[in-house]
Amino acid sequence: MNAPGPDLIETSLYEVRRKIHPRAVSGLFARWRVIMVVLTQLVFYGMPWLQWNGRQAVLFDLAARKFYLFGLVLWPQDVIYLAVLLVISALALFLFTAVAGRLFCGYACPQTVYTEIFMWIERKVEGDRIARIRLDGAPWSPRKIRLKATKHLLWVAIALWTGFTFVGYFSPIRDLGGSVMTLTTGPWEGFWMLFYAIATWGNAGFLREQVCKYMCPYARFQSVMVDKDTYVVTYDTGRGEPRRGRARSADRQALGIGDCVDCSICVQVCPTGIDIRDGLQYECIGCGACIDACDQVMDKMRYPRGLIRYTSERAMVSKLSPAAARRRLLRPRVVLYASLWMVLCAGLLTALAMRSPLKVDVLRDRQSLGREVDGQWIENVYRLQVSNTTEQPMRLAIEAGSGTLAGVQVDGDMSAVALAPLSNRLLPLRVRVPIEKAGQGTHPVEFAIHARVLREGGSAAAVRPGNDVVVRQSSTFIVPAGL
Repeated sequence: MNAPGPDLIETSLYEVRRKIHPRAVSGLFARWRVIMVVLTQLVFYGMPWLQWNGRQAVLFDLAARKFYLFGLVLWPQDVIYLAVLLVISALALFLFTAVAGRLFCGYACPQTVYTEIFMWIERKVEGDRIARIRLDGAPWSPRKIRLKATKHLLWVAIALWTGFTFVGYFSPIRDLGGSVMTLTTGPWEGFWMLFYAIATWGNAGFLREQVCKYMCPYARFQSVMVDKDTYVVTYDTGRGEPRRGRARSADRQALGIGDCVDCSICVQVCPTGIDIRDGLQYECIGCGACIDACDQVMDKMRYPRGLIRYTSERAMVSKLSPAAARRRLLRPRVVLYASLWMVLCAGLLTALAMRSPLKVDVLRDRQSLGREVDGQWIENVYRLQVSNTTEQPMRLAIEAGSGTLAGVQVDGDMSAVALAPLSNRLLPLRVRVPIEKAGQGTHPVEFAIHARVLREGGSAAAVRPGNDVVVRQSSTFIVPAGL
């Protein structure tokens, strides 16, 4: 094997991570980020503590296989609603991205939100960008240990509370709090609290922009959802170039330079460390921090704002007015996404509103297809699996009928069957037909199950005014040959 030549250069396939120290910034987009952080965390941390009808308002009880969403209780049979909700969420993401880029990433993504919280703590403890850079570069000292330890203690406290809240959506949070205080949590509860806490601490405290750049798939396929009319964070090259530093009193027209003073503050405030002046990059999360920073510099230089702004590529290149750029937002893909999204939302709400509180499955007894009873009847045996999806007791009345058989009746008194709240019950059911009216073969039979919800006092009340809920299920009635 020949020895490598003197001009051979070894190149790494992986970029060595450079720690980013984002600079604090204020402005319109910074205020919106703060608002979104507060709103999302009020919902996340506060929702498990809300009560509804004496129980937790939002609880995904995996052990009991029930999802409680305020007054709505979803069962495993209702998984179709979850599937539709996921499709609606995906379409909403496509719609928002086609209109305004990565709005979700910049303002509502949990990675972005917790990174903002952790960076706020870091700035309060260690100082702003320059102070943090100096602290990281300084040798270890009692002051550095104190500051780093304080920061991580606060990070760990928030991470543990986040893990506790997360598990509180799947296990009643008030009971979970008691078990945590007495150190009696179950193994799975303890595991997931620690797992989620460590994930929050690691992702928001250490990985930060690496999650957005390398772990999140959304950054990779966002390019297929944006076009020249999508609003994104954009640098006005025609106005800003050529860039160069200058005194505020300098005449940029006489110098032949653009508005960009090459201060690099837009890079310093970027949480992913990119230079927006190099054009739109997949690492950009659309947070708008560079817009706030650049506007402040333009104010100091007494230049017009908007060197970096939220607009479309077409508006930037064609010098469109803001109104003209907004009119171009309504284009075929946006109309399609919005129409599908509204249709699915309307369909989901309609389905939930019309959802029957009673679930019924009819199963035939396969051990006995049909039998003669007392020389007078032909009898088939069924099992009815009934589920009360409400939080009130029910009273059921069960009837059977057939279009091809006369005299079909249900054996026994099935006119006042009790069904407890949020319960399943397996009801054996014998259906009889007079032997003289039973023609050989297979006949369709239909079961009508009337359900009436009972009030707390025990009195019956119709679910809909003047009507009971009626669920109909079809099956077959078999008359064997030779009977």
